[in-house]
Amino acid sequence: MPLLRIPVGNRVFAPGLVATLAMLPLLALLLWLGTWQHQRAGEKRALWASFERGAGRTVPLPADGAPPLERYSHVRVEGTYLTDRQVLLDNLTHAERAGYRVLTPLARADGSVVLVDRGWVPLGRTRQDLPDVAVGAEPRVVTGRVDRLPRAGIELADAPDGTGWPRVLSFPRMTQVERVLGRPLYPQVVLLDPSLPDGYVRDWQPPGLPPERHLGYSVQWFALAITLLVLWVAVSLKKRER
Repeated sequence: MPLLRIPVGNRVFAPGLVATLAMLPLLALLLWLGTWQHQRAGEKRALWASFERGAGRTVPLPADGAPPLERYSHVRVEGTYLTDRQVLLDNLTHAERAGYRVLTPLARADGSVVLVDRGWVPLGRTRQDLPDVAVGAEPRVVTGRVDRLPRAGIELADAPDGTGWPRVLSFPRMTQVERVLGRPLYPQVVLLDPSLPDGYVRDWQPPGLPPERHLGYSVQWFALAITLLVLWVAVSLKKRER
């Protein structure tokens, strides 16, 4: 049974009830997906712009208690590595290979501690073959971008703290790392500059897809919505009965 009948030249626009009820929720879903990807593109543009701004100048890492810096700000900090208390972030990949990110606490002269991400190392032949991430404990100057700890696609409760050193953790929150180390930490991580020694693979860039990819997906979803609407109109156009 048609919902309405509108003459259009030698045809009549008479959409059926079943076709319309099937089309509307699918159209709404496609429009929502297109809008969501468009919003994600805007968020990623802001994130990549922040990454570009971070290369502009280097600032001293603030003391504990100061407001966090803008994400990807480039900082300079002095201290000594706590070589016996390193953390391996599990379930992180590079070039489609499984591995760890190496977090090494850096103790500053005022007693505060900041985590330095020294980069990615590949997984051993077994989970028991942990990589050798030894590093010297001499005083040093570290430069890099501030960032947050990597996050999982789906936020889960903290995994077990584990045992031994280096400690293997999977997508921990900063509070869990503080609990494992037994001391408070600066709320941001320093991504060690690729030009500095004592690091591993450091191909730093904002996580996830670039904004152009999200924009491309947005165009695809909107194009599908338009195609669906055109098909619905075409199916609803009937020849006039004499």
